[in-house]
Amino acid sequence: MKHVLITGANRGIGLELSTLYAEKGYQVISACRKASEPLRRIGVKIYEGLDLTQSQSFESFSSFLSGTKIDILINNAGILIPDNLESLDFQELETQILVNAISPIRLTRLLLPKISSGGRIAFITSRMGSIGDNSSGAYYGYRMSKAALNAGAVSLARDLRPQKMAVGIYHPGMVATEMTGRQGIPPRSAAEGLFQQIDSLTLERSGRFFHQNGEELPW
Repeated sequence: MKHVLITGANRGIGLELSTLYAEKGYQVISACRKASEPLRRIGVKIYEGLDLTQSQSFESFSSFLSGTKIDILINNAGILIPDNLESLDFQELETQILVNAISPIRLTRLLLPKISSGGRIAFITSRMGSIGDNSSGAYYGYRMSKAALNAGAVSLARDLRPQKMAVGIYHPGMVATEMTGRQGIPPRSAAEGLFQQIDSLTLERSGRFFHQNGEELPW
């Protein structure tokens, strides 16, 4: 049985991914700061206390996973704090860069010894991190953090190629979650598209930026 680890799994896309992978027969490890009742009802293995703003929680999480081999790591956890040039709060900008860009790379490096040879690593990012696609401005913290995540994920793809580990970089679409004010497609639809993209992830597609519908996106 294959093991998949999903961060930010207590709600939204992470919850739907946890549900979908469980339905597909995977052994699911769902990590979050605090588990929700919908997550508990799935019956997956849950780790509470993973806070991407607190470095000490990473080591505790790694200890929890002692002896576990991971076939798929999905870095899904993230935050969005809307801003514009007038309202920009630089502490909030730093928090978004920490949570959305630095922590996923840090967690991935920590967990690399636990990832099976030929394993897959996925980053749930956003096309708002695309410089070429930015036609509306604003959202400084979110755009900058996701652009940084994309850059880090591409480097990771290059560095892990000799180990035959593929890295997927995915935009889930505009999804109706708390983060977006419930606007967009249902989280289940996004999760199904992401599942298909991750399932088809190969070394040839590693380090490339895709929409969950299969469209390749500009940087």
